[in-house]
Amino acid sequence: MGSSVAVVTDSSAYLPAELSARHGLITVPLQIAVGGEVRDETEFTVAQTAQALKEWRPVTTSRPAPERFAHAYKAAAGAGASAIVSVHLSAAMSGTVEAARLAAEDAPVPVHVVDTGTIGMGLGFAALSAAAVARDGGDAATAAAAALRRAELSHSLFYVDTLEHLRRGGRIGGAATLLGSALMVKPLLNIVDGRIAPLDKVRTASRALARMAELAAEAAGDREVDLGVQHLAAASRAESLAAHLRERIPHVRDVHIGEVGPVIGAHVGPGMLGVVVAPRLP
Repeated sequence: MGSSVAVVTDSSAYLPAELSARHGLITVPLQIAVGGEVRDETEFTVAQTAQALKEWRPVTTSRPAPERFAHAYKAAAGAGASAIVSVHLSAAMSGTVEAARLAAEDAPVPVHVVDTGTIGMGLGFAALSAAAVARDGGDAATAAAAALRRAELSHSLFYVDTLEHLRRGGRIGGAATLLGSALMVKPLLNIVDGRIAPLDKVRTASRALARMAELAAEAAGDREVDLGVQHLAAASRAESLAAHLRERIPHVRDVHIGEVGPVIGAHVGPGMLGVVVAPRLP
């Protein structure tokens, strides 16, 4: 069944391009500045960003301008959408939701803006749930509710080699409590109430990954789940972790492995590895 409800998200969802296209998602890019050069996130490569971070060159990020959302909403309406669900990363981490809401005020069709309170594939799975409801003929309010519910059910866990990038980018949140011992531990973090929060700390990278797998399995329980395994410049570790999770979690449906883009990469740094556990909606 076709849909007259369009789903818009932002580039921090980091879904595989083929998956986004198959579900008809419209993506508005966040922006990044490397050494003072500002571009859409999609115009920088991850390798360029990782290299800049390794060299400690200035890397900053920013929300899309409201005009970018206005253009996306107008285009969706022009293509036949009678309503739009706009699903975005946590408002506690970015002004993206605010920009979307400003654009929604003058949009040619009703726009339901969803603050998922998360980022990365946690956001991506929420957008996919909205698209699934829309594809099945659900209205915009129902699709928006599905996105929010999927985000609320999901768990986002991640490991970073150093907290310094989060500190420099102003996104460290509750994980600041780990800074005093940051040289002695490998921190595990998660998303709580839309912000980064400390979850656990271990002594080695290998133990950090093993502990993250344990926590992901606990979060999944006996539910049917999708998994997102994300990394920055750590592809082999991501593949190994994904294989371990497939063996450990009993009711896994889809597993998506991917590298985060420059916007998240600028804040977490090379070596980051994350897992999103997203229970399927009934």
